[in-house]
Amino acid sequence: MNINNNYRKDSILKIAIGSDHVGFNYKEEIKNYILEQGLDIKDYGCFSKESVDYPIIAIQVGKAILNNECNRGILICGTGVGMCIAANKINNIRGVVCSEPYSAKLSRSHNDTNILALGSRVVGLELAKMIIDVWLAEPFMGERHSRRLEIIKQIEISNPL
Repeated sequence: MNINNNYRKDSILKIAIGSDHVGFNYKEEIKNYILEQGLDIKDYGCFSKESVDYPIIAIQVGKAILNNECNRGILICGTGVGMCIAANKINNIRGVVCSEPYSAKLSRSHNDTNILALGSRVVGLELAKMIIDVWLAEPFMGERHSRRLEIIKQIEISNPL
């Protein structure tokens, strides 16, 4: 699958990636896979199996997206849940935990998600690659979905981080 052709013809997709210590080996495999697809990637840690606090990594990846250093992010922990919760506390970040490609597809087309969280203890590596392929290639549909994202934005404004 040529992810860049489905993303934007005038831009190369740049991915921020991060994990906790549980997801470290998995992150390294995913990082290599993304590089093999010809995409840019920036690693925000962790960089070993030494214990880390996953919210710090989630914040770094979220900030990279908000600062336009990267277009989207992938976060990895044991289940994906903790990373996704932390990332979703950041205004304008829309994270999703996926265990199969269909949810990844709809999260992009309907919700314009900009962070994908994966569980290294939940999703096998080959399935994760399929999820990533779909999530990176799927465009946001806009239209009625934009209206719903605007409602979410208003919730964020009334409850700022």
